[in-house]
Amino acid sequence: MYEIKKQIYLELSKNQKSALCNYLRALVKKSQDLTPDEIWENFAADEKYYLELNCSRFEFLAELLDTEHFKSETIKYLTECKKYYDYREKQRPIIEASKDFERKKRKFLQEVKMGKEAPTKKQLYYYERLCKKYGLEKQELASKLEARNEIDRIITEHAPNYKQEEE
Repeated sequence: MYEIKKQIYLELSKNQKSALCNYLRALVKKSQDLTPDEIWENFAADEKYYLELNCSRFEFLAELLDTEHFKSETIKYLTECKKYYDYREKQRPIIEASKDFERKKRKFLQEVKMGKEAPTKKQLYYYERLCKKYGLEKQELASKLEARNEIDRIITEHAPNYKQEEE
């Protein structure tokens, strides 16, 4: 898609070309089920309509819109955009799996880090209050991870609907 962008619309300025390409790419993304020819037809019809009303986003297309050269370049670009989005759609499961793996890795690393840090004053206070409330014997907590797990265990054992009450 980026290679073809260098080869088309050479008669337009850099800003014009960028605005037109961004708009066409958005059209392709929005209407994945249409062919490039159908997208071209919709685009051309819309632009002609807006040019007649003198409120077009792309006034510079007034002379170019009906030329065969512009049509062929636009269809070429639309085809490349379609290929790009189809490829991205096929890659979605791989990308999602990668994101899921990274999420699990971050969680694991966070737990490793918590396992090495001393528990916070809030955790210790909350743990003491829970032990007092449910008449449990306090243990020595060595890390944030151990404190979190112990607090979770007490809550799930002694207050099974605790999580539901919060929501």
